[in-house]
Amino acid sequence: MTEIKEKAWAKLNITLDVLSKREDGYHDLTMVMQTVSLCDEIRIIPVEGDIITAVTNVGFIPGDDRNLAVRAAKAFFEETSLPVRGMRIEISKNIPVGAGLAGGSADAGAVLRALNGAFGSPLDRNGLIAAAEKVGSDVAFCTVGGTMLAEGRGERLTPLPPMPECSYVIVMPEFSISTPELFRKIDGKKLRCHPDTSGLISALKAGDLTGVCRRMYNVFEDVDDRRMRTVSGIKSRLIDGGALGAVMTGTGSAVFGVFDDPELAEKTADALKKEYRLAVVSENIHVLVM
Repeated sequence: MTEIKEKAWAKLNITLDVLSKREDGYHDLTMVMQTVSLCDEIRIIPVEGDIITAVTNVGFIPGDDRNLAVRAAKAFFEETSLPVRGMRIEISKNIPVGAGLAGGSADAGAVLRALNGAFGSPLDRNGLIAAAEKVGSDVAFCTVGGTMLAEGRGERLTPLPPMPECSYVIVMPEFSISTPELFRKIDGKKLRCHPDTSGLISALKAGDLTGVCRRMYNVFEDVDDRRMRTVSGIKSRLIDGGALGAVMTGTGSAVFGVFDDPELAEKTADALKKEYRLAVVSENIHVLVM
């Protein structure tokens, strides 16, 4: 194996619905997810022996088995029954941590794609998904990418018609949000509203970007949490800037707006950069693994 480079693309939740809590402690979810061009850079460097470690430009991210990229590499060798090769996984983080953008899962998916390519593609799409499921709930989606309906814990994927061409302005405030914390809060709340997932899928089939944007919805925005006031404020700023719709992704704290005018998206992002930790324009990334 020689040195490998791969991009780890972020994900956005166009919709996110929580259906119920399962006996195993996880939740049944229904989500429409999209891969976008905001990405981490992955570099896999072979080393002697069979030890797999990771190093990042973010000091608090662990480099051992707590890192999803390390776990993904081990899952690849387990799924293929190939002998484990030693490697150092260097991750240049551009996707912020604790944003709901699946940065760790994206890194894991990139490692699976990179290793599969380096070893002559021993895993087909189903094999890659099987390896990804061993690592984490969002890793399967982050491995295959595109526009997908994700169900169960997020591992059951159904390809959807591609998101119409558009630009996303992704904005993150200064704070992060703990995913387990927000799930605990939603467990104690009776949800009054749910996304119109079937209507959104129909809009995708019709290539109707406005129809998609009218149906973007994330049930976590209804949780009783003072930080949702900041989320609501960012959404308003995006709409005022010309977004057709805006919604929080995952359990936050990042929010994104959808624009049909790339120049307007850039102008809005430039204005918001002065106030928030992150404000960046991204584009659609289509299916990564067929």
